[in-house]
Amino acid sequence: MRVFLHSIAWKQDPGGFKKRVDQFLSISAKHHIEPIFVFFDDCWNKEPMAGRQPAVKTGIHNSGWMQDPGQPASADTTIFPSLEKYVKDVLTSFGHDKRILLWDLYNEPGNNGKGDSSLPLLTKIFQWSREVNPGQPVSAGLWAWNLEKLNAFQLKNSDVITYHDYQEASLHKQVVQVLKANGRPLICTEYMARTRNSRFATVMPMLQKENVGAINWGFADGKTNTIYAWDTPTPDGSQPIEWFHDIFKRDGTPYREDEVNLIKKLNGMQ
Repeated sequence: MRVFLHSIAWKQDPGGFKKRVDQFLSISAKHHIEPIFVFFDDCWNKEPMAGRQPAVKTGIHNSGWMQDPGQPASADTTIFPSLEKYVKDVLTSFGHDKRILLWDLYNEPGNNGKGDSSLPLLTKIFQWSREVNPGQPVSAGLWAWNLEKLNAFQLKNSDVITYHDYQEASLHKQVVQVLKANGRPLICTEYMARTRNSRFATVMPMLQKENVGAINWGFADGKTNTIYAWDTPTPDGSQPIEWFHDIFKRDGTPYREDEVNLIKKLNGMQ
């Protein structure tokens, strides 16, 4: 399971924040789940704030999701010292916790038109993590091939190569073959968007055959509204013809029984 942390929640209550992380890890461990924790993020809404969050917008994909530290905050070097305290406190507290699989230091750096302006913060969080030297691997996932400077840095500095790919299986396989040349383990930390033909039935068997770890985006239909596509709002909240992400309906039943059966089969479960 890939889980996004947030610096503002830590800043508001560092002790309580770490207590809740520990509680979450205890719950996860009971279910044999090893989380990947994400620190910074360049996706979606630009100005995160503490307290009650804005109401979800009906039929809008991830309408409440907040960047971390935000935009233009991610390029403001004057706040880097406070971000360093946050990163180092969390890594010092949990950097040798065997319940954690990996640290994903920065989700989609350069998104929202930021481009190379995210490189200074990306560079810093890798530096801060190496200074703490956690026992788990660190990484930052590749997601856009045109961001050459960011990609080169991420490839060079990640212990495990992580990446995002929402293409159909044959194109996704080409990406896997290119990334394998780096000689490090691969984990696809985002995939599965049905209307883009990135599907469990086609992509997941390919990744298993290629020995690539895989985490799809989305689990259950909920307030993130990720049954709707990124660029296809449905203001009336009606069901899309085909779900974009997610596996389960709100009542816990599968959106598609065949997908759930395939996931179980490929993971050796009855």
